[in-house]
Amino acid sequence: MSKVLGSCLCGKVSFESNNSFEQFHLCHCIQCQKTTGSAHASNLFTTPENIKWLSGSKLVKRFDVPGRAISKAFCTECGCGVPYLSGSGKALVIPAGCLDSEPAIEPQDNIFYSEKAKWYDKAICAKKFENLPE
Repeated sequence: MSKVLGSCLCGKVSFESNNSFEQFHLCHCIQCQKTTGSAHASNLFTTPENIKWLSGSKLVKRFDVPGRAISKAFCTECGCGVPYLSGSGKALVIPAGCLDSEPAIEPQDNIFYSEKAKWYDKAICAKKFENLPE
């Protein structure tokens, strides 16, 4: 079984996981927009034990949205999203953006799409640059 590595932006939190994910969702709900500061969350789901913390696990802080089954875990140094156990304890959620290598699964769907950011469709069609525009 191949492994994937992941880390936060500052590199103080790092982990590895077996590259075996059951689900990969792009969630467009309002809460995921808020927790990511972006148009959607990109989350991989795997078994709860499918993680080995390599460094910085003591720097991970968790926030549970009151009244909802939504959480966010992040590095207290740089704020980057990192893996966390789902509220039910039945899944490990790994933000796809914190992976340093490619998962063996592609996004399966866009969930809560009716809540997508109003500007999302235009963003997909906007000009594309390899670097900052001049």
